[in-house]
Parts: sequence; C-alpha cells; structure tokens
Amino acid sequence: HAPVVVDEPLHLFGENTAPAPGEVVLSALGGCLAVGITAVATWKGVPLSKLEIFLEGYIGNPAAWGAGGAQKAPPEMGFQAIRVKVVIEGDATREALDEIVQHANRYSPVANSMRNPVAFEIGLA
Repeated sequence: HAPVVVDEPLHLFGENTAPAPGEVVLSALGGCLAVGITAVATWKGVPLSKLEIFLEGYIGNPAAWGAGGAQKAPPEMGFQAIRVKVVIEGDATREALDEIVQHANRYSPVANSMRNPVAFEIGLA
C-alpha cells in the first residue's frame, strides 16, 4: 500500500496539506463500519442502495503535544467523544436497517479498539 500522508493544521506546526492523524483515525472507523454494514447487509440478503457515514469527534489536544507548556493527564487527551451518523437505504424496514448497523457496530474491530482499553507499548526499534 502507498504510505498514508498526514499533516497538522498551522496552529500545530503543520502545513494543513493532508488529514491530521485524528482525522485518519475517524476515517479508519468509518471505513471499518462501512465494510461491516455492507457485509452484514449482504449476509442478511438486504441490498443497499445508499450508505453514507458521517463522523465527528471531540479530541482533547494540548497545544503542541505538551511542548508549549500545556500539561494534561492522559485521560484528558485523545478523543473524548465520537459521534457517528449512518445514512442507509435498502430493501428493508428502518428497523431491519438499524439492526444491520448495530450488528456491524458491535463486531467492528476498529470501533471495539476505540471503546475498549488496549494494551499499548512503544519503544525504539
């Protein structure tokens, strides 16, 4: 795969030429949900005619990652809230479509990685 290019807005020392890393995270979540919704709909025999996913997140981001003197504890940083709106149309009732969306959400690896604590280590290679 091609490298994923990221940047930051000007106020975070970036040039605003590409999505910020947090936006890429939301994109990954939206992509995972879209794949899952499509798979569940196919499994249930429900043809979809429209699928759009809108994501919005509130991220606690200290100025320049704490380098500018802003001190925050880890729970204050990162996404504090994420909202997902799914526009879906297909050959099923609204209730059946909602069941497809909820099923995909429940089994989404990316959504579950964001909801659940994850063991995380970092070090030099």
